[in-house]
Amino acid sequence: MEYIGSQQAPGCLFCRVLAAAPAEDEANLVVWRPEGGVVLLNRFPYNNGHLMVAPAAHVGSLTDLDDEQSLQLMRALRRSLTVLEETLEPEGFNAGVNLGKVAGAGIPDHVHMHVVPRWNGDTNFMPVLAETKVINQHLASSWAQLNRAFRA
Repeated sequence: MEYIGSQQAPGCLFCRVLAAAPAEDEANLVVWRPEGGVVLLNRFPYNNGHLMVAPAAHVGSLTDLDDEQSLQLMRALRRSLTVLEETLEPEGFNAGVNLGKVAGAGIPDHVHMHVVPRWNGDTNFMPVLAETKVINQHLASSWAQLNRAFRA
C-alpha cells in the first residue's frame, strides 16, 4: 500500500501508478512499464529487489484476465526474473500471487504477482525478536539499479 504521511492514499495503487506520468516513476517506485502492465518495487519489501508485477486490467483474479492479458503478465514476470538474476544475482526466488484478502492480498481488487529474490542465509532473528526486517539497500538505490537494468 502507498501512504501519504500517515494516511493511505485513495484508490488502487496499481491503477494510480499506471495513470501517472512516467516522470513520476521514481517517486512511485515503477521500474518498468511493459506492454499491458507495470512493474514496481514493493514499498515494504521482504528482501532487496522485491517487485510487484501487475497487469493494466483492474481485476481481482488471474481467472479474470483474458489470454492476451495473461500472456503480457507472464512476459513481464519472466523479464523481471531475468533482470533480477542479472542485476542482484539471487540464489532463488519466491514468486507468487495472493488471491483474495483471506489469502493475504493487500490489494485484493487488482491481481499482482510478488517476486522476491532470495539468498542463502537471508533470514535472521530480527523479524522474530524485533518485529522488523533488515533490508541492506535503500529503495532509491534499488530503484535506480533496477530501472537502469530494465532499460538496458
